[in-house]
Amino acid sequence: MFSRYPTAWMEELRARSDIVQVISGYVALKKNGKKYWGLCPFHGEKTASFSVDEERQLFYCFGCKASGDVIGFLMEMDHLTFPEAVETLAERAHLPMPEMEDDPDYLRRRSQRERLLEANRQAAVYYHEMLFRPEGLPSLQYLKGRGLDNAVIRKFGLGAAPDQWDALTKHLLSQGFSLEELSLAGLTVLKPARDGGSSPRAFDMFRNRAVFPIIDVNRNVLAFGGRSLEKQEPKYLNTSDTPVFNKRRGVYAANLLRQQRHLDRVILVEGYMDVVALTQFGVPGVCATLGTAFTNEQARLLKRFAPEVHLAYDGDSAGQHAILRGLDILEQEGIPVRVLDFPDGLDPDEFIRRDGAEGFRNLPRLTPATYRLRRLRDQFDLSDPEKRVQFARQAAAVLDALDPVEREAHLNTLTVETGFPREVLLEQMDAHHQASGGSQTPGVPRNPVSRLPARRSASPPVSEETVAEEQLIGILASGQIPKDIVEEKDFGDEELKSLYVNLSSGVSVQDLVSYAPDESSRSRYTRILMAPPARDTDELIAMAHECVNRIRKSKLKKELQQLVERSGKASGEEAEALMRKAQEISRQLSLYSGSGVSP
Repeated sequence: MFSRYPTAWMEELRARSDIVQVISGYVALKKNGKKYWGLCPFHGEKTASFSVDEERQLFYCFGCKASGDVIGFLMEMDHLTFPEAVETLAERAHLPMPEMEDDPDYLRRRSQRERLLEANRQAAVYYHEMLFRPEGLPSLQYLKGRGLDNAVIRKFGLGAAPDQWDALTKHLLSQGFSLEELSLAGLTVLKPARDGGSSPRAFDMFRNRAVFPIIDVNRNVLAFGGRSLEKQEPKYLNTSDTPVFNKRRGVYAANLLRQQRHLDRVILVEGYMDVVALTQFGVPGVCATLGTAFTNEQARLLKRFAPEVHLAYDGDSAGQHAILRGLDILEQEGIPVRVLDFPDGLDPDEFIRRDGAEGFRNLPRLTPATYRLRRLRDQFDLSDPEKRVQFARQAAAVLDALDPVEREAHLNTLTVETGFPREVLLEQMDAHHQASGGSQTPGVPRNPVSRLPARRSASPPVSEETVAEEQLIGILASGQIPKDIVEEKDFGDEELKSLYVNLSSGVSVQDLVSYAPDESSRSRYTRILMAPPARDTDELIAMAHECVNRIRKSKLKKELQQLVERSGKASGEEAEALMRKAQEISRQLSLYSGSGVSP
């Protein structure tokens, strides 16, 4: 259940990372009583329902139920993984990571990373400033010719690499960086010296190109993409992998995705210009891959920002192939996906400049099956009987993977297109399923309705016993009452019993929240553990005894009811034994209620 990080180290990290100070950097908080309150950053509201408990170092929103500790807040606010949030806090607190404490090379690697990131940052500033100088005029004309205004140019930090061999290299050398550092960062290319010289020749990686800085979710400049201005090849040149950059793991405009709240989908495009153009037209949540094929790592990154991904690739052959690959990867990662269908062979940049944001919002959003079937249809001449058979076989394989409702929607269309009866197509689907290793009985639908969104049932009412158990956990979390007041067997709710066991074994409140098994449990734990404590220890002890009495009394009542029901169906000695046991439970109940309870 718990972290790979040492407990003592995590306690030190939390001690140095006061939750009120961290959250105050994002939310205006005002103290009211023992807690701080503000407008929730995770959902729109006009009345403050977002609370921060300084004593227990937890936050909870009574509106959207967002909850957790300081690590959970950073994860939610900045779309970070747990390790990333821990590393961010550790860096802020100047606390070395535990696995690095005994690593003699750690300081060297950390220093190198900081130097390379700073070199990239200064390079980005240099390129951006150069864009508005005479040397950068060709790049500025190119960007303006693509319809970009100054606001969006500055938003993305776009720049210009002048048509000179080593302008950036000389500039950064004058700032104190070494050729080795510039080479490691991918900013400078080193070639062997000519004529036996001792010093290598140094050239700028990007020359005579419009420059697009690649910035991560932590606002670090990791790398660059450069667009050629003439007929220079390649058309787009990207920084190769470096000690601070891996093109498989990031996306272009990740820093802007981080700033956008409540996205219902991320739009993934192919080119940097597509991202910039769509953003200029007010389309939120746009990003692009980094000059390489879409990866599972990138899919998992996008999942942090929105629950769904829309693929908006070009309509050419390469774009179609990339969409099919993207569909496979997103489905592997369990991420809902749609394909935006651009008409007339246009790419996203061309389309939005022609039809505007309204046209973009009205684009058809194809399901994966619809897109796959459409691509299959393009490959076959359906007027040819043999080709029609081949199409039907491959289309049946696509339908085999669908849930029953979506499959049914496509079956009717496929019947018309191929001329084959529904029963024949179903048999073909069964044959494909069997051939691919399935064991389904022919004719019986696969991928049952459980794949469809489940209809939520009304939440069952919370029992008095559960309420008392939750209150008791909140009191125990204060650490002010004797542990022998309550026993493990007093908890009927398994989740609350687990909380009791962990609290009793010394696990901190923050760890319980951080490592909750899912979002629902995290919200419940936080709500319970943030319950306001009584004013003093005596009052807490009295409250704990009251909770224990309510729990035990409730259990005795249930047991008594069961005994009464059983005795009514029994006879002879069995009935007498049940009644005696019921009378004993009635006596025990009287100790809690102050009066006897008749069975």
